[in-house]
Formats: sequence, structure tokens, C-alpha cells
Amino acid sequence: MAKSLQGQFLIASPQLLDRNFARSVVLLVRHGEDGALGLILNRPLDAKLETIWDQVSQAPCAIDRTLYHGGPCEGPLMVLHANPAQSQMQAAEGVHFTADREMIEQLVSDEAPDTRFFVGYAGWALGQLENEIAEGSWLSFPASGQQIFAQEEASWDNLFRRAHRAAVFPWLDPKRVPDDPSVN
Repeated sequence: MAKSLQGQFLIASPQLLDRNFARSVVLLVRHGEDGALGLILNRPLDAKLETIWDQVSQAPCAIDRTLYHGGPCEGPLMVLHANPAQSQMQAAEGVHFTADREMIEQLVSDEAPDTRFFVGYAGWALGQLENEIAEGSWLSFPASGQQIFAQEEASWDNLFRRAHRAAVFPWLDPKRVPDDPSVN
């Protein structure tokens, strides 16, 4: 298997037209021998956490956050957050993941500031994601907690430009770039 991309953003290429992933930004929460699991960061739903909370728990909900459509695969309520004490696994530097009901109840009761709630997830079988990357469907880019928890930082436009620049920059020879770009 290739190097793990866990903790990386997957940024959909403009050619990726699948309605589930067009112009999406996915955080790879897990990537290993059993495939990959990610959460789409830029698909907010019109629903808030409190509207679905009674389906998750009888505990009080002290937090009113937007829910995100994490991907086309059904799953439990999942949370990205910054609290290592309520973590099932570290998804990226300073970013933790949990789908455990009791841990989520604690995050909700603590009114944790850096939290994002997801219904659904994106999943890939072993080798499937690597094939999609090789076909040019995705760009990968290192993720940071700041980008993950600040919605505008995780926008497709912003991250696509940054990832594209990072991918092209190593090919540029600064000695061949003219001082005056108009002579290019």
C-alpha cells in the first residue's frame, strides 16, 4: 500500500463531476490496509444538531451547531473536535474523531467550541482511492485544525488554489522565471 493520506485534505478536481463529490473538500480521517474513511467538510445541511439530537441521545443538547453531510455512505453521528479526552482516534494534528455516543454526549454538554458534526461519510475500498487519485480526480493537501474548524478556510476555492500551487511550484525553475512576467 502507498503512504497513508490520513490527516490530509482531498480536494476534488474540477473534472470530478460525481454529484456526491463535485467541488468537495474531504478530510481523510482514516487511510490504511482496510481502505479509507473521510468526511466532506464543505456540505452544510439546513439542519442543526439540536433538530436531530433526540434521535441520538436523551441527554440535554447545550450546543447549536450546523450539521454537515459527510458523504454518501450512511453511518452514525460523527464528530471532528479538538478534545483528546473524547477521542476514538486522532484524525489530523490537533483534530480528533469520534462516533461514540457517550463521548459525543460529553462534547455536547461541555459546549466544546471546536466541533463539527456529520451525518454520513465517504468511504473507499482498499486501492479505490489510490486509483481515483491516479486518474486525477483528487488533489491531496496537508490539513490543519485551523482550516478544519474555520469553515471559510476549508472552502473548495481556497484549498484548490493552494493545492494546485503546491503541486505546480516544484516544477518551476526560478532561474527561468523572468523579472518582468510580460516577456513570458
